[in-house]
Amino acid sequence: MKVAIVYWSGTGNTENIMNLVKQGIEQAGAQADVYMPWDFEPAMMDQYTNFAFGCPAMGDEQLETEDFQPLWDSIADKLKGKNVVLFGSYNWNSGEYMDEWGQDAVRLGANLVADGLAILDSPEAGSDEEAAAIALGTAIARA
Repeated sequence: MKVAIVYWSGTGNTENIMNLVKQGIEQAGAQADVYMPWDFEPAMMDQYTNFAFGCPAMGDEQLETEDFQPLWDSIADKLKGKNVVLFGSYNWNSGEYMDEWGQDAVRLGANLVADGLAILDSPEAGSDEEAAAIALGTAIARA
């Protein structure tokens, strides 16, 4: 089983979450292929069934607009039937962008394997957030 992790991180917080998701994928015995948005082409969607997408909240609770949102828009018609988990960080508001992003993924036909994981800043070692990120990786690897 291979899982594509496609993420963007500005401060490193979402990258920290990605590393934990990747850890969960690998602990479940799957291969995690990690991509930045500019390295992932829509045609690559056909190579995977399972995806972990990561992006922090930007601006007024939205996905990053320069690199990640354009990628998301370019793969929208290829999400139908794909197993997906979503993760990211935020440091203001409440992380409600994750609910909206999840609703968008479902509207596009993706199978959300678990609720999206939005973490305030970065997960601390030994925290519930760290465990949740690892569990998210395990869930997408077993989907």
